[in-house]
Amino acid sequence: MSDTHKKGHDYHLVDPSVWPIAISFSALVLAIGAVYFMHSKSLWLLLIGLALTLYCMFMWFRDVVIEGEHKGDHTPVVQIGLRYGMTLFIISEVMFFVAWFWAYFDSSLFPDAVIGGVWPPKDIKTLDPWHIPLINTLILLLSGTTVTWAHHSLLENDRKGLLNGLLLTVILGLIFTSFQAYEYFVADFKLSSGIYGATFYMATGFHGFHVLVGTIFLAVCYFRAKAGHYKPDHHFGFEAAAWYWHFVDVVWLFLFASIYIWGS
Repeated sequence: MSDTHKKGHDYHLVDPSVWPIAISFSALVLAIGAVYFMHSKSLWLLLIGLALTLYCMFMWFRDVVIEGEHKGDHTPVVQIGLRYGMTLFIISEVMFFVAWFWAYFDSSLFPDAVIGGVWPPKDIKTLDPWHIPLINTLILLLSGTTVTWAHHSLLENDRKGLLNGLLLTVILGLIFTSFQAYEYFVADFKLSSGIYGATFYMATGFHGFHVLVGTIFLAVCYFRAKAGHYKPDHHFGFEAAAWYWHFVDVVWLFLFASIYIWGS
């Protein structure tokens, strides 16, 4: 009788879940709260929406981890689908940053009369690319090597190397974010400082947000690794985080070269 309930294929048919609809409503509350904050400077609805969204994300991701680690639903065939999904997600992120680079180069290569026909605009004092930006570049390049060290350690079943590499990467990500926050604090221009400030802060700010998300992603991987979740032949959760981190590294190299060096 039990044989009739056995799965006769390698695919995972997702169980009914409340989290997709729950996170949709949470995101709606978050968006309404953001608009309400912009008009009234009141934070309460924004914080409620953020808390609901984070809670739903945590519960949904928890269910996915249970599927992969305890139920055995993430077969090799399913993992191929997950890899395609992560690849398409990173491609969409690439196009997201292409939009900001497009806006930046459109304004810098063809500066109009409104900003004086020069780039950067005369009233903008640009940041020194060989100070904090260079330090942050070295930090991110180093973090790319530590996450690769962690990945190779996992493939060799070296748990200590995996944990040390992940921990160092998380620390380097936090240092990068701290330096960028300081850079924003000491900058002489703001988001409202015309097209230069808008394109600079939107491009580098969204990258900083991605670094923060990637740091959280890798921190979760660290705690999952401590719990013994990853195996040399079954670790797509960590692999996806490593892909994301390398994507963040590459985007920063383009930002550093185009906005900080060439743009100054």
